[in-house]
Amino acid sequence: QVQLVESGGGLVQAGGSLRLSCVVSGRAFSMFAMGWFRQTPGKEREFVAAINWSGGSTNYADSVKGRFTISRDNTKNTLYLQMNSLKPEDTAVYYCAADPLLTRIATYEQAYPYWGQGTEVTVSS
Repeated sequence: QVQLVESGGGLVQAGGSLRLSCVVSGRAFSMFAMGWFRQTPGKEREFVAAINWSGGSTNYADSVKGRFTISRDNTKNTLYLQMNSLKPEDTAVYYCAADPLLTRIATYEQAYPYWGQGTEVTVSS
């Protein structure tokens, strides 16, 4: 059974930084492409960033490009999202997700059958 567990969320002031982590267990981490999504109350979950199995290809939503960096450490079964220059509009629950098509860097939820429980990020103005 594949499990994803996020951590690293919290409260931060605008302009600050946070690093989210997602540990994957139950299957070889390197067999997945990975993604980060986020959701605020009353809105649909939206794509944030994605990375292929090796870390050699990434994709970002326009709203976070240049501020967020997705990375992975296959030796630690861990996915990261470094978030810099945070804005109040980045406030959301952040989810990591795993895609068994390891070369894909999909921007849509349907590509990801495995999800974590989410970690909350609050950015104060």
